[in-house]
Amino acid sequence: MAHRGKKYRAVSEKIGAGRVFGLGEAVSFLRENSYCKFDETVEVAIDLNVDPKAADQNVRGVVPLPAGTGKVIKIAVFAKGKSADDALSAGADYVGADDLVEKISSGNLDLDVCIATPDMMGVVGRLGKILGPKGLMPNPKLGTVTPNVAVAVKNARAGQVEYRLDKGGVIHAGLGKLSFDQGKIEENVKVFVGAVLKARPAGVKGSFLKSVVLSSTMGPGLLLNSTEAMEF
Repeated sequence: MAHRGKKYRAVSEKIGAGRVFGLGEAVSFLRENSYCKFDETVEVAIDLNVDPKAADQNVRGVVPLPAGTGKVIKIAVFAKGKSADDALSAGADYVGADDLVEKISSGNLDLDVCIATPDMMGVVGRLGKILGPKGLMPNPKLGTVTPNVAVAVKNARAGQVEYRLDKGGVIHAGLGKLSFDQGKIEENVKVFVGAVLKARPAGVKGSFLKSVVLSSTMGPGLLLNSTEAMEF
């Protein structure tokens, strides 16, 4: 059996077996039992009663977090003319067309979000094999293909989080930093979980939510009260 450290054993004993937490209680526990020297990310894992292989049960979307993510992100915008100027004014890190394709193809840019005007999707399509696997391909359903690139850049910069179902039927997301005020963390969690629950596919039978687990980067996973979570 692997040897567990004192801090691990101490936290495990506090949690106990089968313990269920209220949201406020869980956030407080993570904040009070963090031993890291860096600012941990608050993470959520939502297990849903869906079939990940069914096209009509795909759960995906974007959620603007009221308190932001606390993460510095790099934004690239594919646009020309006035739209390019608007993107730069809004705070995009990289703006361009064919020249931006070349930079991304060379692997010289570290990106978190890609946005494009509709007329640029033919150009962006050449990057499908690079952006697709990373989940960075602009998508109109996510608001990243739009004629109003300034708004899209501002939303991304303010803390807009994209979510999608994984192969196991679980949605994972980072919802801010552990150093945030308690109330801000709770608000981010409520808004995010509430948005996912509202995205319930019509074909789902029975209960949509299986469980919600809250954790920090190096902290324990805490099972939240599902009845409370359903009211977020």
